[in-house]
Amino acid sequence: MAEIVSRVKRDYIASLIQQGKRADGRATDQFREVSVEKDLIKTADGSARVKIGKTHVLVGVKLQKGEPFPDTPDSGVLIVGSELLPMASPTFEVGPPREEAIELARVVDRGIRESESIDLDKLVIKSGEEVWSVFIDIDVLDHDGNLIDASALAAIAALTDVKALKEEGWTLPEFPLKEKPVAVTVVKVNGKLIVDPKLDEEQVMDARLTIVTTEDDSICAMQKGCAGSFQKEEIEQAYVIARGKAAELRKLLG
Repeated sequence: MAEIVSRVKRDYIASLIQQGKRADGRATDQFREVSVEKDLIKTADGSARVKIGKTHVLVGVKLQKGEPFPDTPDSGVLIVGSELLPMASPTFEVGPPREEAIELARVVDRGIRESESIDLDKLVIKSGEEVWSVFIDIDVLDHDGNLIDASALAAIAALTDVKALKEEGWTLPEFPLKEKPVAVTVVKVNGKLIVDPKLDEEQVMDARLTIVTTEDDSICAMQKGCAGSFQKEEIEQAYVIARGKAAELRKLLG
C-alpha cells in the first residue's frame, strides 16, 4: 500500500509540473524562502548556515598551515568535504562517504576553484615550504531537496566570514576572496524546467543541471546529473534561469 501511495504521489507531482504548476504553489522558477546566517561556529575561522525551505546546511571553514602540493609550490591549498548526517534524512546512513556526499563536495569545490574565488597565491607563507590550507566542511542537517545550491551558497557565505590571517612576520589584512560564485540547479520533469526542487520533486526528475556563475554572469562550472538529457535550447534556457536566480541569491551574501 505504501508503494502504491508513493507512486500516486509521484505521478501527481510530475503531472502538476507538466502543467507548469507545483504542489506547494510556487512558480517553476521560484525558490523557497532562503536565509543566510554567518559567524555561528566560534571554533571555526568562518561559518554560515543556509536554509532553503526545510533544507538546512551548516558550513565551517578552518585555516591551517601546511605544505603546498608539489606541483603548486606557490599556491595555498583548498579542500572541500561534505557529510550527510543520518539525522538529516532517513536515506542517509552511517558509514563511508556516499556517492551523493562525494558529488556534493566536488561540485562546491569546482565552483570555488574554477571561478578562482580565492586568491590562493596570497596564502603562501614561504614559497615551496609553508602555505595556508583552506578546509571547507559541509554538514547537511536537514534534507528536503536542492542540497547542491544550499551547500554552495553556505560555502561562499562562510568564506566571506573569514577574518584576517596572521603569522609571525607575515600578515594578510583580509582573506583574499575575489569572487562570489553561486550555484543554481535546474531540473527537468516531464519536459518542464524548474528550480529549487524539493525532495519529492527530485524523486521524479528526469535530469539535473547545476550551473555555477560568477558576478559577471560567466559560467565557471556545470554538473549534469540523472539519466535524462537536455536539448541545446533547454540548456540555454537553464542558463538564463540560473543567471537570474544567482543574482538574487548573491544579494543574501552581503
